[in-house]
Amino acid sequence: MPIPKIRLIDTETRERFVKLRMPFKFGIVTLREAPQLFLKVRIRTEDGRESEGIAAEMLAPKWFDKNPELSNEENFEQLRETVAIAAGLYLDAADAAPAFQLHAQLERAHLQACGEKNLNALTAGFGTALVDRAIIDAIGRLEGQSVFTLVQNNRLGIDHKTAPDLEGFDLDEFFQTLKPANTIAARHTVGLVDAITEADIPDQERVGDGLPESLEAAIDTYDIRYFKLKVGGDIDADLDRLRRIAAVLDRSSDAYFATLDGNEQYESAEPVIELWQRIEAEPLLSRLRDSILFIEQPIMRAKALERNIADLSELKPVEIDESDAAMGEFLVARDLGYTGISSKSCKGFYRSLLNRARVEMWNNSSEANPYFMSAEDLTTQAGIAVQQDLALATLIGCTHVERNGHHYVDGMKGIPEEEQHRFLEKHGDLYSNEAGHLRLLIKHGKIALGSLETPGLGSAVIPDLSSMSQ
Repeated sequence: MPIPKIRLIDTETRERFVKLRMPFKFGIVTLREAPQLFLKVRIRTEDGRESEGIAAEMLAPKWFDKNPELSNEENFEQLRETVAIAAGLYLDAADAAPAFQLHAQLERAHLQACGEKNLNALTAGFGTALVDRAIIDAIGRLEGQSVFTLVQNNRLGIDHKTAPDLEGFDLDEFFQTLKPANTIAARHTVGLVDAITEADIPDQERVGDGLPESLEAAIDTYDIRYFKLKVGGDIDADLDRLRRIAAVLDRSSDAYFATLDGNEQYESAEPVIELWQRIEAEPLLSRLRDSILFIEQPIMRAKALERNIADLSELKPVEIDESDAAMGEFLVARDLGYTGISSKSCKGFYRSLLNRARVEMWNNSSEANPYFMSAEDLTTQAGIAVQQDLALATLIGCTHVERNGHHYVDGMKGIPEEEQHRFLEKHGDLYSNEAGHLRLLIKHGKIALGSLETPGLGSAVIPDLSSMSQ
């Protein structure tokens, strides 16, 4: 059957205001509220068939562009603009093409147009990521196939055009090996101002909505075994915090696993090495140290890809995240000693798939098999965003995923009841309704994925955009 060739014929964007139930500090920002952007598209095939698809993502400030002189609202506006630029280019494309070919043809023009607006490459990628996901969703709905089937059969027409280093690697054969799992473990992020124990929370600051407010309570509530621990660049303060975290994690005799996220708080590898050496020398951190799987980009993006980090990566594997601003960056990072790269829906569905192919190709040619991908994204909200990100994470074979939208935002509270009912009806394995509104369901530390096997990109539901703000 020929790969469908499509054109984008219409787009609509709306937003929902998201208020966090408790503040979250990462890097240089403490987030308390932000909009979530929804993009709905309509596509048309060469033979005249039409279909709608949707994507959604939080407009997270101070991650895509960390310029401290920009306000949060200015960061929001940057992300809105890159979506508008990408949508405009896709709408103006003259000829119908397979979904990935459309992306490949327009990627360079999109980066150039964003650059002219002083939007960096990471910000630019947000725009194409949203448009591509909405198009993929529309194709799945049109063909009655899940995203898993679309990719396994390469109905999106993915090739090596944006990753020429993959020429000669059989992508079609590789895609057939990608199988979704039934569940995925939630990796709980411990932010820099998060309470470790219940005793850390002053009575006057308690939220009191029945959801956990401390690491201690999150473990008790969800039985989590995977953790992502933020470190802030002050070694003494980081060690003190890690000791307090370890005191909670070590209470259980069950195995646990952790990652360290430096959030670009270091100027070079040397202080990260010092942090690791101090961790190794601390008896109270021996079990925590042994649990750590990798270190997520600790060095600021302006310097991360300037120097070799082999001395650090020999101690513990290191991945790039914020420095993954374009398809070629993993190649640069690999030469400098990085062995991992993050997958985030907000960076691009195709980028994750092609980077996963690189990992497969490199590991097949190496006895050590050191290369890896991790699934990262703490801001995804219940509904479209979290389901699309979960679908991508399991598709590329990740067994655990950073997941904290459910911790900082109270599920679908405030969303129209009719919409919540439809999500519960179609995705009852993903949500609970114990509080009178839907919340992400995590049982024994895991999230069920079965209902993601539905036509489209992980969701059987398209929300009613008329209930949102323009």
